[in-house]
Amino acid sequence: MTLLQPGDAFPELSLTVPGGGGVTVPEVFDGEYGVMLFYRGSWCQYCNHQLRAFQRARAALTDVGIRVAALSVDDETTTAGLMARHRVRFPVGYGADARAIADLTGAFVHEDPLYLQSTGFVLNPDGKVMVSVYSSGAIGRLVPEDVAGYVRHVQEHEPSPV
Repeated sequence: MTLLQPGDAFPELSLTVPGGGGVTVPEVFDGEYGVMLFYRGSWCQYCNHQLRAFQRARAALTDVGIRVAALSVDDETTTAGLMARHRVRFPVGYGADARAIADLTGAFVHEDPLYLQSTGFVLNPDGKVMVSVYSSGAIGRLVPEDVAGYVRHVQEHEPSPV
């Protein structure tokens, strides 16, 4: 297991979303900045808070050119219920193979019951990791205000094209 570092290409992940659709990360970010969140499950109060926070901040994030996606090991019914309950409108994948995701991204895995620990990535428009936040437990995760502020800072300090 290797942790993803700034500058690393984010691996291609196919997310199955409720309703039979699917998206691929980082392509779903469509050349914009992206936030990829792995959450422990719908039962986790901290995860629910984080997903609600990113949903509430969605307009502000979109204004800065940031898109969001999330993923857990939850099943389709549980994920659809979570999305409806919190009015989440960004793609949320379900049924993740926790060990395979961990092998690709370095995310920590809780073994019994099996789930991914909270992990977050901020990706640049080219799909490269800008920030990786790994947690080995319930706390320690990205928040939308920090992500938006960081991306604004990067945008303001990027060299202008010649």
